[in-house]
Amino acid sequence: MISKFNGILRAVQFRLPPYKTLRSSTQILSSFGLSLSLSLSRFKRKPKMLSALKSEEASMQLVEREEIDEDDELFEAIDKLIAQGINAGDVKKLQDAGIHTCNGLMMHTKKNLTGIKGLSEAKVDKICEAAEKIVNFGYMTGSDALLKRKSVVRITTGSQALDDLLGGGIETAAITEAFGEFRSGKTQLAHTLCVTTQLPTSMKGGNGKVAYIDTEGTFRPDRIVQIAERFGMDPGAVLDNIIYARAYTYEHQHNLLLGLAAKMSEEPFKILIVDSIIALFRVDFTGRGELADRQQKLAQMLSRIIKIAEEFNVAVYMTNQVISDPGGGMFISDPKKPAGGHVLAHAVTIRLSFRKGKGEQRVCKVFDAPNLPEGEAISF
Repeated sequence: MISKFNGILRAVQFRLPPYKTLRSSTQILSSFGLSLSLSLSRFKRKPKMLSALKSEEASMQLVEREEIDEDDELFEAIDKLIAQGINAGDVKKLQDAGIHTCNGLMMHTKKNLTGIKGLSEAKVDKICEAAEKIVNFGYMTGSDALLKRKSVVRITTGSQALDDLLGGGIETAAITEAFGEFRSGKTQLAHTLCVTTQLPTSMKGGNGKVAYIDTEGTFRPDRIVQIAERFGMDPGAVLDNIIYARAYTYEHQHNLLLGLAAKMSEEPFKILIVDSIIALFRVDFTGRGELADRQQKLAQMLSRIIKIAEEFNVAVYMTNQVISDPGGGMFISDPKKPAGGHVLAHAVTIRLSFRKGKGEQRVCKVFDAPNLPEGEAISF
């Protein structure tokens, strides 16, 4: 009951624009109470207006409850397994292993689950059977799939031209990769998304928090402040809604991803930014002799990122470097290709090519996407 109340409080708190966000649930409740009492006091001698106010308030509360219910349906907490007869100690073992939702549990193989200390094959079978009663991971109709797609949010990039190119912005439950040379605008877009993700949905934002994994040391909080001021938002509140980590090895990067599930199951995150996805792999694995191992480790990390995107309905924006294309020649205008090979190419949903234009112009081209036509945005 308490956790449900806290979940509602979190949802209500973050629906306020960031520049109006209050610091604690106590302040939220006292503020709501004060606002309501002031409003009612104005209409003490006007029964009709008071009645209209109460009716409007009730309808707003109904809409709020419906929105919260929709958010709650995104994933089922792992605690619900206890009601299906699973031992609380076994549930705790799953949480310690980084599994915090029943949806996430069903995304793991039984081989991985039996690798968790204290979980036998028989226990894993029982846990999976219980999870199948809570979440539906079977077939659905095309109509149901279309209905599920309506939960996808498109987060504005801050550029109308780029939003139009992307069909509205960076979409949730998908991986958007931006590749290009240095100084082509990839990291600047990452910083902009840190701010626009926190805008309310009425302003094409994601109305949620940001997780940022930096592998190249290019995150600049002072740049976030500048962008927040551009959007008329409180820079302090914007920075407080970003969790940031600097990764130094591919293993460190992987561990940071494992720890995200616990945070995303408790707080309303809407985007994960990885800048860049490939940098540490190119450093930690060298030569052709380690290429196969590198690609396997990269595939495992990308699999984890895909699961995070779908499990919590968050957008994933990752930057990628480029390498020289041995197959390129004098007749190819830009003999470069994104790093990561086929493993990365097959894992991402939308691939964007960034390049420098004339002067300060930057050009973004849709390189690959399942639902977007080819096109370019210039000076975004």
